[in-house]
Amino acid sequence: MTIRLLIVDDHPVVRDGLRGVFEGDPDFTVAGEAADGGEAVDRAAALAVDVVLMDLRMPRMGGVEAIRLLAERAPDIRVLVLTTYDTDADVLPAIEAGATGYLLKDAPREELVRAVHAAHRGEAVLAPTVARRILGHVRTPAPAPPETTPTERELEILRLVAAGTTNKEAAHRLFISEATVKTHLLHLYAKLGVRDRAAAVAAAYKAGLLD
Repeated sequence: MTIRLLIVDDHPVVRDGLRGVFEGDPDFTVAGEAADGGEAVDRAAALAVDVVLMDLRMPRMGGVEAIRLLAERAPDIRVLVLTTYDTDADVLPAIEAGATGYLLKDAPREELVRAVHAAHRGEAVLAPTVARRILGHVRTPAPAPPETTPTERELEILRLVAAGTTNKEAAHRLFISEATVKTHLLHLYAKLGVRDRAAAVAAAYKAGLLD
């Protein structure tokens, strides 16, 4: 059984070159071409293709949006990205959208042919630089979520503020400097999403932090 291909690229020269790679191989049938993502989505299902060779940066509809739509409408069709770009802004959205593989246009003919066979089998195919980017992204820890719970010291200051004490009086009662009181208040404002003392007290009552 031959693998039916759809070649998607906004440059006719590139499409012609890819057609030349696969038309002479009995394992493949080039079922059609498309010049943008919208055409790709329409023609992929209509032509009953197995694998789509998808460029990313195209007019009207780019490759990522087309991959997303194909994943929704024709999940059995494999999409192999073939592009010149390997930045995080290109790679990660394409993979997340549902691309089976991601190759660069400087890949040798033999590698491209193997990649299409692998994609047809549902195997992930990644150019080495792309694999390194994805691995680096996975290994990079996600940033810690911002702390939103007031500390006990911040609550002490909040209670004093609610009672009408000044920063200087709060500092005297807690045996800390006035500058430290101001710092704690700034942290409180950020956690409560407010800008001043009065709003902080109101937000604290609303959140149940003050009786």
